Amino acid sequence: MKTVCVIQHTEAEYLGLMEDHLEGRNIRFLYQRPFAAGGKIPAEPDRFDGLILLGGGPYGIVSGHLLPSLAPELRLVRAFLDVGLPVVGIELGALILCVAAGGGADDAPLRFDVTMARTTRPDALAGHMPDSFPLAAYLRDRPVPPGDADVLATSPDGEPLVFSLHGNCLGFVGHPGMKRGMAEDLIMEFAETPDNTVEALEALGDVQREVAAALTDLMVGTIVHTGWM
Repeated sequence: MKTVCVIQHTEAEYLGLMEDHLEGRNIRFLYQRPFAAGGKIPAEPDRFDGLILLGGGPYGIVSGHLLPSLAPELRLVRAFLDVGLPVVGIELGALILCVAAGGGADDAPLRFDVTMARTTRPDALAGHMPDSFPLAAYLRDRPVPPGDADVLATSPDGEPLVFSLHGNCLGFVGHPGMKRGMAEDLIMEFAETPDNTVEALEALGDVQREVAAALTDLMVGTIVHTGWM
């Protein structure tokens, strides 16, 4: 059985719809919650077969309220990369992955967007990435993938939304398994929220079934890409 370390940054945001897909393939995931009393970031990757970094609501890495556990998380990601283990970054996690892999991050305001991602080519994620799919993003700042990153999907404006690094790592500038209830909980968890929360919640509710449907193929592709099966 493969075991994946999952770094959770807020009470509200977890794997969401992704959990069932991992459980259905007998992939164990262990949440690490550095924000909780006694919570820690693992020092080494030796007990795990991969790492998932989740979103962090209004936390940023170059602007706003900076993620308190940023330094140890960057060290952990670099340790995974150094030994060739896969890392999947989601929202804030995608920023952390970019920085750890030699890219960077630009400051950008806190936002809650629901956009339609478009794949860049038919063989993305071993052919399992849908041609287009809705992607909900609740984050601050913007990832700058390193020059050798492979962009797999973009926004209608051409911004990278899904990218591959090091052959087996992935960044999602959005949560592919986001539930509307998770977004509602994020809004309630923090005092700082985006201005368009009502509209974005309605948009996410409107595409919730499409999010779930697209995730079936996305998870197959992700698991193939990371080598977890």
